[in-house]
Amino acid sequence: MKAAVITGVGSVEVTTVDDPTCGPREVVVDVAACGLCGTDLHILQGEFAPTLPVVPGHEFAGTIVEIGSQVNELKVGDRVAVDPSLYCHECRMCRSGKNNLCERWAAIGVTTSGGAAEFAKAPVANCVKLPDHVRTEDAALIEPLSCAVRGYDVLRSQMASRVLIYGSGTMGLMMLQLGKLTGASSIEVVDLNQERLETARTLGVTAVASSADELDRPQGWDVVIDATGNEKAIQDGIGRVAKGGTFLQFGVSDYSARVTIEPYKIYNQEITITGSMAVLHSFERAADLFATGVLDPEIFISDRVPLADYAGALDQFKAGKGRKIQVLP
Repeated sequence: MKAAVITGVGSVEVTTVDDPTCGPREVVVDVAACGLCGTDLHILQGEFAPTLPVVPGHEFAGTIVEIGSQVNELKVGDRVAVDPSLYCHECRMCRSGKNNLCERWAAIGVTTSGGAAEFAKAPVANCVKLPDHVRTEDAALIEPLSCAVRGYDVLRSQMASRVLIYGSGTMGLMMLQLGKLTGASSIEVVDLNQERLETARTLGVTAVASSADELDRPQGWDVVIDATGNEKAIQDGIGRVAKGGTFLQFGVSDYSARVTIEPYKIYNQEITITGSMAVLHSFERAADLFATGVLDPEIFISDRVPLADYAGALDQFKAGKGRKIQVLP
């Protein structure tokens, strides 16, 4: 089969690899679409994936074409979205219900072959069957949405919170949509990319700006979310949190990123700084939300390109052009 392979740091090619074969409790999926993510760029930089080469792609959906000998929950022909999370279920973190912090953490498309290929295998437990009205290609958005749902689980934000989001890429826009669902009184978005800010306007944001200085919030925001991973944005955002507020590090930073905090201010103003790591008990809920139409795929997906153009799609994503970019095997 054809697959995109990150062969080494900074190197990716589309080539022929062996077809996947499934174990007793696994299925093989004919991939309909696979979304690109910032994590893919980190893997290209040599971060996250323990070894290279690897077939990337942790946001994907497709049709089951093969099932293992012990699979009875799903059948060939079922359309599914795939949770890429792979947990050991044995370590202290897993046994305490924090599987996303598994000491042997792994993920399809990060540590094992993923969905940037014609076919991919997955545990049957990781597959969520799609309702008839959901397009298979669109369902690749469920994985990033499940990360956003996890982010709001961490926030536990109160009704009528004032929210500031840094970044209006796919994840920032998803946090915007969920913020409205959770009853925020206002949601403002900061980004340097004017095209992406226009999409935020389309989705009904309270205000947009290229700098938080342009927004009239002298007392700060109850919730500040970084969806960029950018060091400067994070540093600025931490300083915008109101008394008693929360800063959520949601965007994935480079390993080398560093910011400065003010311990006395954090203590004196009871500011919470927290993070949200991938997916935790949120994939099925995200699938349910997606089925209700919480996201408009035509707004969120800006580009659908053939698998053969995977390297160019990565370059486009890195340049900040478009929103969600999907490759179609």
